[in-house]
Amino acid sequence: MTNIKYPTSNGNMIHDPPLARFLFSDKRASWIWLILRIWLGLQWINAGSHKISDPKWVSTGEALKAYWLNSVRVPETGTPPIAFDWYRNFINSLLGSNSYTWFGPLVAYGEVLIGVALIAGAFVGIAAFFGAFMNWNFIMAGSASSNGLLLALAILLLMAWKVAGYLGADYFLLRWVGVPWHEGPDNTVNIPTLKTSTS
Repeated sequence: MTNIKYPTSNGNMIHDPPLARFLFSDKRASWIWLILRIWLGLQWINAGSHKISDPKWVSTGEALKAYWLNSVRVPETGTPPIAFDWYRNFINSLLGSNSYTWFGPLVAYGEVLIGVALIAGAFVGIAAFFGAFMNWNFIMAGSASSNGLLLALAILLLMAWKVAGYLGADYFLLRWVGVPWHEGPDNTVNIPTLKTSTS
């Protein structure tokens, strides 16, 4: 597999540690990521499947509205669910514009689509990114639950995107769409260097 080499100013090369090269660039590690992404995909499908059959999520968005209203409340005593004022203001702006009517279906179907993509191994890095982004938003809105663990696993899948879907649709998809780099003659990825001008 590809071994990325980063040149330093004195000409030495900085290599990824062997464990990182194995986990994130070696196709033999794809079995680890297969198990992880299927488990994570099932969590997303389980979270979204009951939502897509609930009109309060996909028709009116009332379920999301109730969730947002609960998260923006500031109790007289104790800690509010949202710790940052800027995020509370953001949620309040979504409530004020009735965005829950279209955001509810987006969350419901988005969760299922993330799960399907992870299980199928289709664009694993993109699916993991959107999953991590949703987990981050749930945490910011005050819902800890399992979101911290799911966020951490999504970040690992993001880091392993080159091989995480090797035993899945990415085996074909990444070859079809291509990757934004090319390999040099020694099987290393060419990293462009900055040219400095001398005065």
